[in-house]
Amino acid sequence: MKKHLTNAFLKARNALANRNGDQMTGWLIVVLIVVVVGAVFMTLYQGSITQIWNSIVSKITGLLS
Repeated sequence: MKKHLTNAFLKARNALANRNGDQMTGWLIVVLIVVVVGAVFMTLYQGSITQIWNSIVSKITGLLS
């Protein structure tokens, strides 16, 4: 998966650096990469994120009561 992300990043960088190419396509590729990486991160660490969030909510509600 790292190889695919690296290749996509290099293609996006080349598209952004190329003055004659369509820069909008490059930016869309960059946004797509960010969304995919975020989705993978959220999927892998969903349990930890949920625990942290619940802990934060518990502390806030404890302070308010």
